Amino acid sequence: MHPEPIDLARRLVQGRFPDALAVVLAGSTATGRATASSDLDIVVLIGDGGETRRETLRFEGRLVELFIHTRAGLVELFSADVAARRGVLQSMYATGLVLVDTGGEAGRARARAESDLRNGPPALKPETVETKRYGLTDALDDLADADDPFERLAVAGVVLNVAADLLFDHHRAWAGGGKWLPRRLLEADGERGGALLQGHRHLCETGDPVLLIDAAVRILDLVGGPLREGYCRTWRGVIESVAAGIGR
Repeated sequence: MHPEPIDLARRLVQGRFPDALAVVLAGSTATGRATASSDLDIVVLIGDGGETRRETLRFEGRLVELFIHTRAGLVELFSADVAARRGVLQSMYATGLVLVDTGGEAGRARARAESDLRNGPPALKPETVETKRYGLTDALDDLADADDPFERLAVAGVVLNVAADLLFDHHRAWAGGGKWLPRRLLEADGERGGALLQGHRHLCETGDPVLLIDAAVRILDLVGGPLREGYCRTWRGVIESVAAGIGR
């Protein structure tokens, strides 16, 4: 790893957080994926009198994402990341480069993060899985019927995301969004996740939905198969967005 971003992170932290309890340089810089334009992701644990927040700034010409939290804030954020089935902050602590570790604070946070990651995310409720099955089935029907290329691409995005979420849940694997969606898909299930990604890419390149449909149907079969007639959901004051907005 090139030492420059590490030195830059240390200078930033020493100037802005001289009393930090723990500092971890995370993200692509810590994992060796960084490019010259990559931002720096820095996790900062501060004393209990501080404020838990996220802040973006530019330091010495480099874009920096700061994830700042107190001990209590860290507990809340870890719990929120588990509930969201993402484990983002846990991954930062577990895989990042420790720059500051006052009194073993970074080590304790890393141990808790690693424990959360080992335990995995909570399973989706059965009714949520059912709603996602229904939404994916509907989207696949739309995809098979779509003649408009823009509509086809839009629906393909729905298929990719909902099928991925069902596959993550099937394996009790951590979910991901953006660039983390393909990374975590391949970690969770290289065969089915890879087929889903290849099908989506093939559709984007050629307009042909067959590979994506086949890959998504294989995932549907893992969780009970397609769902159309017989689906019923009682109104409880909340719209389940997976099934909303994608009907024909």
